[in-house]
Amino acid sequence: MVDKAKLPSRHVSVGPEKAPHRSFYYAMGMTEEDINKPFVGVVSTWNEAAPCNIALMRQAQSVKKGVKEMNGTPREFCTITVTDGIAMGHQGMKSSLISREVIADSTELSVRGHCYDALVGLAGCDKSLPGLMMAMCRLNIPSVFMYGGSILPGRYKGNDVTVVDVFEAVGKHAAGGTSEKDLTDLEKVACPSAGACGGQFTANTMACVSEVIGLALPYSSGAPAPYEDRDKYAYESGKQIMNLIEKNIRPRDIVTRKALENAATIVAATGGSTNAGLHLPAIAHECGIDFSLNDVVDIFKKTPYIADLKPGGRFVAKDLYEAGGIPIVIKTLFEGGFIHGDCMTVTGKTIAENLKSVDFNIKQEVIRPYNNPFSSTGGVVGLKGNLAPEGAIVKVAGMETTKFSGSARCFDCEEDAFKCVINEEYKEGDVIVIRYEGPKGGPGMREMLSTTAAISGQGMGNKVALITDGRFSGGTRGFCVGHVGPEAAVGGPIALINDGDKIILDADNGILEVDLSEEELTKRKEKWKPRKTDYNSGTLWKYAQTVGSSFKGAITHPGAEEETHTYADI
Repeated sequence: MVDKAKLPSRHVSVGPEKAPHRSFYYAMGMTEEDINKPFVGVVSTWNEAAPCNIALMRQAQSVKKGVKEMNGTPREFCTITVTDGIAMGHQGMKSSLISREVIADSTELSVRGHCYDALVGLAGCDKSLPGLMMAMCRLNIPSVFMYGGSILPGRYKGNDVTVVDVFEAVGKHAAGGTSEKDLTDLEKVACPSAGACGGQFTANTMACVSEVIGLALPYSSGAPAPYEDRDKYAYESGKQIMNLIEKNIRPRDIVTRKALENAATIVAATGGSTNAGLHLPAIAHECGIDFSLNDVVDIFKKTPYIADLKPGGRFVAKDLYEAGGIPIVIKTLFEGGFIHGDCMTVTGKTIAENLKSVDFNIKQEVIRPYNNPFSSTGGVVGLKGNLAPEGAIVKVAGMETTKFSGSARCFDCEEDAFKCVINEEYKEGDVIVIRYEGPKGGPGMREMLSTTAAISGQGMGNKVALITDGRFSGGTRGFCVGHVGPEAAVGGPIALINDGDKIILDADNGILEVDLSEEELTKRKEKWKPRKTDYNSGTLWKYAQTVGSSFKGAITHPGAEEETHTYADI
């Protein structure tokens, strides 16, 4: 039994003055023995909004069994999630990135309000993964993260398909390239089970991050959501949290600068989502570590791209799991000297110690060894220039064209750009500019998958480029540059572009520029006026008042640097 004298739950369970609190526990069927054990919060982002989340409550029950077996008292609760696949392509997408903060904040409030001693968090869709990891680092109580698992691939006309194929089919249908019946047939089979989108999109990217950053048990992120293996890893996660309480191993002991560098490495190596360029700085911020987009892209520049995963490649998460899981990716990168092996993990062992029993599977085709990469630099790269002084980011995995120049076609919201695309009112050589969609200007920094997928579906993915101060889905492909900063809402250069301006993009050399002199940009800036928004109350308004630039992770509070204490030490 762990002594509760130094645990937060003593404030609600120990001593005569806590009798009223204990009466509530007895009302829920708890025994005196249960009350005397450490309280472990078991939080999931379960809901019925989308398949990403519907298996989480089942897995939470397995976590609770593991906690109980190791003499802990689990206390289950849920928090929200906003599922990008449903929110995509309309005003609902403004809620997506904001949900990351609400997930972190609401988890913090639940833990603080009820004085939980530790946390196991289960997440399914994109923003819920970093949201829970941010909460763990902010609270700094012993924590284990667990991904809810990916969806199984659909099958259509003999090929594996994902929801991104459906988004792209919308553009193909608009261009007359597929019938309405084919589109309907595809939508009915693309998503055949519970789980998050199956390619190396944002959810699976951040699942890879959770293992290499050390917050998740090895192999726990790989099994698809319907597999019984998920329940086994959930059970083991519940058991392991009690070991972390006993040893007092906390998230900030695990999430160090080296661990964040490991995380950026696996994103680049697997051709992961550009959204990691937001989430890694935000996680670092919760630990008091200065780790900006610049640091992320510096890692990207020197990391080999080794994964044949969708959307740039052939395979999905299920295939990676069957090939050996995320540990084989970490193993070959470690052997190549790209991974810091001395970082602590939730196993109580270092990355290097965890890898001792891992052999790289040379018979599989999903992951190449570090010395035989698809390219010597990562599948995601950073860009800078007079159009993006703070930087921007682009996924180059699977791209045929890494240099592009063309004439700007400017839109002040995604809807106008999508209308242009779906009506084929653009031409080869255009650079579509979507602005005022940044964290503050959106507000909420929407993803642009509906627009980018429509472009790809029309066969124009290699013939035009797109830049935005908003974001992209991990499923986006083509020359699509996001996170352009400073954003338009604060007068960044992207706000100053006019139709017809020449834009130069060079992913090989990390350049994003507009062919204008500094004098011309200064003249235009003097005439620029801030754009008003329709969001003048509610959560979206509150977010816009506090959110910072995407360069720092679109954070909304001062972070660990300003702390006088952590919750764990109350």
